[in-house]
Amino acid sequence: MAVSNLVVDDPETDAAAVTSSSSFYLAMRILPAAQRDAMFQVYAFCRAVDDIADSNAPRTERSAGLARWREDIDACYAGNPRASLATLTRHIRTFDLQREDFHAMIDGMAMDAAEDICAPDDATLDLYCDRVASAAGRLSVRIFGMSEQPGIELSHHLGRALQLTNILRDIDEDAAINRCYLPRELLAREGIVATNPLAIADDPSLPRVCATLAERALDHFAKADAIMDAAPRREVRAPRIMSGVYRVLLERTLERGFDLPRTPIVKPKGRLLWIVARYALF
Repeated sequence: MAVSNLVVDDPETDAAAVTSSSSFYLAMRILPAAQRDAMFQVYAFCRAVDDIADSNAPRTERSAGLARWREDIDACYAGNPRASLATLTRHIRTFDLQREDFHAMIDGMAMDAAEDICAPDDATLDLYCDRVASAAGRLSVRIFGMSEQPGIELSHHLGRALQLTNILRDIDEDAAINRCYLPRELLAREGIVATNPLAIADDPSLPRVCATLAERALDHFAKADAIMDAAPRREVRAPRIMSGVYRVLLERTLERGFDLPRTPIVKPKGRLLWIVARYALF
């Protein structure tokens, strides 16, 4: 795959194009130029490693692709990046982005690349959420200019809120590729045998599992809100939008419910634009 070329030297064109389909695009667009460019580059990196993990390539090839990304990130920190990572390297220095957060993201994608995840235990699910979502948050809050501790705490809670929302929204999509991220303990509590993602997705007890996981997501959203309420407004405009967009997606998912048949969740564009306007302009 050519995904390693997604992070490029012109963040206003190629990296911006990579980002444009993201639910976070409008949140990034409101940022000042340097922060916006940095976010585009970080998101393009996230997309690149995610595409490797989700590809149909043999697992050995996926693992090799992620290993090359580890080497590429290390090269950025050593000061000798390949040409397409020169802009990302500049932003790493400007915003003091931490190598371990890039590596954590790669580690999370390696979990998907190594095997088809099915009903991880709670601890493994939390580790997965930290790596694939909160690690990206830790990179982002440095770009936003947040203070260290509030930024880490916001990344912890908002990252988990967003990832749990994704899991709840994408149950059928994940099952179609032989994955299920619903935690083993919750499934067992409802008498669901955690061995086959498609069977889990079709189980009549699934809505009770999802309701509990949704409560966790809402708790993380509330804790993230409290952190953002205490932070300077200019530092949390973008994460406010990200949180608002995903809270709407969770609300839509809960309104649809988890009984069969489940219809895909459609983003309410008008409401999302209002969320962007609210935090970008007021």
